[in-house]
Order: sequence, then structure tokens, then C-alpha cells
Amino acid sequence: MIDTPSLVDQHCHGVLRTELGLGTFETHLGPASPTAHWARVGGPPPPAAGTTFFDTQTGFAVRRWCPPLLGLEPHCPPARYLARRRELGVLESGRRLLRASGIATYLVDTGPSGDPTGPADLTGPAELAATGAAAAHEIVRLEPLAQRVADAHGTVDAFLGKLTEAVHGAAGGAVAFASAAGLRGGLAAVPEPPGPGEVRGAAGRWLARRPAGGGVDDPVLLRHLLWVALGAGRPLQLYVGDRDPGALAGFAAATGGLGADLVLLHDSPYHRQAARLAAHFPHVYADLGPVVTRTGARAAAVLAEFLEQAPFGKLLFSSGARGLPELHVVAARVFRGAVGRVLGAWVADGAWSRTDAQRVAEMIAAGNARRVYGLG
Repeated sequence: MIDTPSLVDQHCHGVLRTELGLGTFETHLGPASPTAHWARVGGPPPPAAGTTFFDTQTGFAVRRWCPPLLGLEPHCPPARYLARRRELGVLESGRRLLRASGIATYLVDTGPSGDPTGPADLTGPAELAATGAAAAHEIVRLEPLAQRVADAHGTVDAFLGKLTEAVHGAAGGAVAFASAAGLRGGLAAVPEPPGPGEVRGAAGRWLARRPAGGGVDDPVLLRHLLWVALGAGRPLQLYVGDRDPGALAGFAAATGGLGADLVLLHDSPYHRQAARLAAHFPHVYADLGPVVTRTGARAAAVLAEFLEQAPFGKLLFSSGARGLPELHVVAARVFRGAVGRVLGAWVADGAWSRTDAQRVAEMIAAGNARRVYGLG
């Protein structure tokens, strides 16, 4: 038996405060996508007519692991599960689910979620911690931070000065920064920081054409924003999404030795590339996240592929959960099951000692995240 009693969820979002009908609930079981994309298109898409997202690996995993936590039999019909959920109420069902996940610490990205019900309906770190009887820390999303600075300071000098001040100020309370625009911002083509004149010119053009409340979409400003964040010394989580993480090799090389770690948040099928990048650069780490948890019954095979490519100290568990407390439960249960099957088989074969297997399991589950984010 390989135990992972305590998990650090190194990247997640809050959970919804509102009751959900069947259609809205199952939307959250659909395919993952970078949150910036969902924000642009108004949330994740519904299933095709005549189909349901409950007929996915995620949907089956929810029906396997979550009903018993609410007093129902495993694999019960979705309608029965949601009726019980409504009977208990969103607060009580969320409390039962989160507290049964075994997640001891949440690192919560408080940026735009892309959730169709709106970011205001998602719990923040403190509320998530209270509901789950756990610790929670904030991950600050850089693009909304820059947008708020621009809303308050419309001249080039004021904007650039206050932007640096805001990023370094946020570093005082956050455990990490996150950016959803790394590749879109041109890091693959130009990994180095832009010069002062280039930044001033880009800021002036962007502020002049920016609509009220408009987000940062200038590639030069996005690169500048990331380099300012790196200077603040916190780890930087980069949403890679469904693009090849290998495109960030130049940026990884340029940021080596600065004292700030990079954590790649990526989607299948690019987990091998993310793991290889983590193996090549001392300051680069790979998130296991939805790549493992959304593969359901195949999670053990995917985890084994991660372990073939990356040093064990460079891999971090996360749920990537957003909206549904069920996704935290599924992530934790699927991850634990995959760890038990993969490492347990290697112990049974005599390839690993049980002591080493247990140590590696604890590293990936929590220890690596505690070290990277300075959690103690």
C-alpha cells in the first residue's frame, strides 16, 4: 500500500456557490481548456445534442467516487445524485466533498475562471479553506492585475511605474503568479525581456487604443509583465494549454538563474514534452493536473509516462478543479489510485523498495509543492 494521506493542490480555482441543474452541472465535466479561451467565448460548450458529458472519464469518475460521500451508492444515476446534492444544499454538499478529498492545502488562482456563471460566483481562498477544513493560498493572475492598474492609471509613466509596484506588492501575499498569455504573448518567438523604449512604445499604443476595461493584448506588454513578475521572486505558473510546451524552451533558458521557478500548466497530449522540459531546466516544473485526473481509468498509464521523462522532484499534483467540488474529489482519488497502481507494481516487481516508493509518492503529492512555494 502506497499512501498519500496529505495532498497539496498546487493549482485550482474556487467552487461555485450556486445550486446547479443537470445541464449546468455536466457542462463542468466537459473537456478542459485554457481559462483565457473560455473567458473569450463565454464559458465551456454544452455537450452535443443527444449526448452527455457524464459519458466521459470525468463523468464516470464523479459517479464512482462522489455519491458515497453524500450517502448514495457508487455509480448512481446522475439525476439521483444531483437530487441528493440539492437536498443537502450547495454548502453542505461542498463541505462533505472537499473534506473527504484529503487535500490539505489549496493554491487558488483567483483570476478569471471562464466559468459561464461568472467569476463572482466562485469562492476565494479563505472560503475554500473554511469549507474544506484546509489551508489555502492565493495565486495572482497577472493579466487582470495589469488591467486593474491600467483602469486606475491612464498615462504611460504612471501605468508602467504602478504596474511594477502592484506586482511586487502582490508578491507579498501570494505564493505564485500565473499567466494565461505566455505563448500568445510571443514568448516562443522572443523569450528575452523587451527593452525600456520598446515597453514605453507598446504601453503608449495600447493605452491609446484600449477600450474601457480592456485586457492586456499587446505581446510586448505581456512579455514585460512576465519579466516584472520574475523579478518579484515568486514562482510563475504558465498556462500552456493545448500547445506544445517545448515552444517555451527559449524562455526557460533565458530565465535560468533568476531565482524564480516556472511551473508548466499543460494539456494532453503534451505531458511528455512538459516533463522533458522540466528534466532539462533546473527551475522548470511540470504540473500533473488534469492530464492525469481527466484520463480516469487510464491515469496510471499517463502517470507512468510522466515518471519516465522527468525527475520525481519536478512533478506536482494538482486538480486544476474549477467550479465543482466533485472535481477536487475525483482528482485526489484518481491520483491516489494511479500512484498506488504504478508505484505498487514496481515495488511488487522488486524494481523499487517500498521505502523509496513511499518517499516519491509523498514528494509528488505534497513535498515538491511545499518546497517550490515555500509552504513549510
